[in-house]
Amino acid sequence: MYYGEKKISQPIRWAMAGGGKGSQIGYIHRSAALRDFNFTLVAGAFDIDPQRGKAFGKELHVEESRCYPDYKTMFAEEAKRPDGIQAVTVATPNGTHYEITKAALEAGLHVICEKPLCFTVKEAEELEKLAKEKQKIVGVTYGYAGHQMIQEGRKLVEKGALGKIRIINMMFAHGFHNVAVEKDTASTKWRVDPKTAGPSYVLGDVGTHPLYLSEVMVPDLKIKRLMCSRQSFVASRAPLEDNAMTIMEYDNGAVGYVWSSCVNCGSMHGQKIRIIGEKASIEWWDERPNQLTYEVQGEPVRILERGMGYLDATATEEDRIGGGHPEGLFEAWSNLYSRFAQAMVAADNGQPVAFWYPDVHAGVQGVRWVENCVRSAEQGAAWVTYK
Repeated sequence: MYYGEKKISQPIRWAMAGGGKGSQIGYIHRSAALRDFNFTLVAGAFDIDPQRGKAFGKELHVEESRCYPDYKTMFAEEAKRPDGIQAVTVATPNGTHYEITKAALEAGLHVICEKPLCFTVKEAEELEKLAKEKQKIVGVTYGYAGHQMIQEGRKLVEKGALGKIRIINMMFAHGFHNVAVEKDTASTKWRVDPKTAGPSYVLGDVGTHPLYLSEVMVPDLKIKRLMCSRQSFVASRAPLEDNAMTIMEYDNGAVGYVWSSCVNCGSMHGQKIRIIGEKASIEWWDERPNQLTYEVQGEPVRILERGMGYLDATATEEDRIGGGHPEGLFEAWSNLYSRFAQAMVAADNGQPVAFWYPDVHAGVQGVRWVENCVRSAEQGAAWVTYK
């Protein structure tokens, strides 16, 4: 259990690109980064409007001189300071992730990037190579992976409690965009524009979340081929999809399904992952994140609760309050930011990282999955070899 003890010797000097006033995701990033004193916010290029960004930075207690008009100016000016930034979070629209992440790495900075990492596998692999050359950490905010019961699921699979994995059933299907809300909502408008969102909408926006959870819990499975059918039920969103069904075949003979949607009327989040083995199954639902269902064939259903002594020790290391008290999204993000910070310090000291976290390779894999899904859909939902 975590009681607030420090995990690194000094807080990392940290900045944000984007995440300005009105950005819900920006607030989540700041809450997660600052919670455990692993980071201290010292600079930012918070808004495309320099004056608005400067005003908001002052509200965050960032020195006015370190509230910059754009990320290029920020990287250049901070490099001149003996107390310049060491890491930056990229919380801007998708179309800018690649250029900002690349510039940050070239400036010798660690990066925490909103997903998707970029638009193409070629760009993603370039960033992965650059991060390795610069010996810098790139973290990708698959925030749901920070929930402790995901770690318990990983351990149950690792211990063989489920037996050989046969099926992984995934979904992230909410209903909040069942009509063209983007006409009146700027935060949604850019998500359905290929110039700013990239080659997909819901595949990249929500589908990659349960996909990454499957990669955490069943890390040895590799996709062999897939087929994807996607639709634009709100016609003005075409060519980007607001609903997609993806079927995958893995290298061990297992199969996987991902339903990605924003038109599932009445659904709040609808993010679930069910992993089915030859002996048992587990299921996690992000609206009940403190529980993991464990179902052994022929036995009563078990509801495993966060924070309890019967869990694997690794599943309780990041508990912030005893079992019975609910933990949620902010705690999950804080756990990931804590891992990011420890990985950054390890990299700076030339030490290996001995724990998992959503790293640059996870970002590459998310981009790869979307690219393959789009390729399949454009061929009439044909099976395509995963590449």
